Amino acid sequence: MLDSALECCQKCRGVIATIPSRIKCDNGLCSRVLHSQCTGLTKEQLKLLETIPNLSWKCDGCLGSNQNQSSLQLSKWLEQSLRQHEKRLEVLEQRSKLDDPGQQAPMLCPYLPNTISRKAISITVAFVLLTTLLGIILATTTNLFGKTLNKSKLGDVLDDSRLNIPINSTIDQDNIGGGLILRFVHRQAWLAQPPQKTLADLMLPVSLVIVLPTNSDNCSTQAQCVLRVRLRQTFDIESLQEDDIAFNFVIGGDGNVYVGRGWNQVGAHMSGYNVRSLSFAYIGSFQNQKPSAKQLSVTHLLLERGVSLGKISPNYRLTGASKLEPSITEYKADQLYQSFSNWTHWS
Repeated sequence: MLDSALECCQKCRGVIATIPSRIKCDNGLCSRVLHSQCTGLTKEQLKLLETIPNLSWKCDGCLGSNQNQSSLQLSKWLEQSLRQHEKRLEVLEQRSKLDDPGQQAPMLCPYLPNTISRKAISITVAFVLLTTLLGIILATTTNLFGKTLNKSKLGDVLDDSRLNIPINSTIDQDNIGGGLILRFVHRQAWLAQPPQKTLADLMLPVSLVIVLPTNSDNCSTQAQCVLRVRLRQTFDIESLQEDDIAFNFVIGGDGNVYVGRGWNQVGAHMSGYNVRSLSFAYIGSFQNQKPSAKQLSVTHLLLERGVSLGKISPNYRLTGASKLEPSITEYKADQLYQSFSNWTHWS
């Protein structure tokens, strides 16, 4: 570019008197200064150097010793610099259009060829459509899976007198219906230990059903009742040296029936009566507190089920353990027995 220093022309060795008549090589390692007419450039080329910003010039020594070759290289270099300048002008013009609120922003990127921009837009649209499709498929699959989970799984672990109970029902936490539903919690569900040996079979149907307390804390949810039943089995096996939990069925304050020895095996609830009776044990002590309404209601259903299955004789007798053995204090549960005083089969 032009400089203001007064120097000698490196070609003709003449003094450069005025600034417009001199030109300096823009190579950083070169400091040659020439008259404008000594550069071999045309007037049009010299005018371009003066008017176009960032347009530089290099001397013959930097471009090569051959003057014709250097002129050709200079011409090519000037053309290339001019094209770059034109591109910069185009970019500036497009930016000025974007700054104008009346102009709509172009869809395509000015720095990329149109074909590449179109491909990028096409790929983006395809990706959005694919994502939407996958979301629809996922929502449909989740809905179908949820409907499958809502189907009843009766017979796996729990037994219920109703035909369809959704698996996500809260019935496993608290017997919905106030004990109006007969629901068994089998041994797997309350984490029972296996019997220490094979238990003897009952002579069915039995004509005597004995009710008695477990003499433990009462419970109102399945989680609490499972703990009580599990502790009672451990006590019977380890402390009383029984082969299993002593009772045929345990009825919790949550209204569920916890399967002990079941319908078919001889219990260990009361010496002298085990081989000819079934035992219904109620979680609690019942010295001062009555059994819950759920416990009483589900007892009706359990007795009816036993009769319908042929496990209990239709003319059975229902009685309390302390009525058979008044001297045994662990059977005393006056509030429990009084709750059955007006029942048809109570003796």
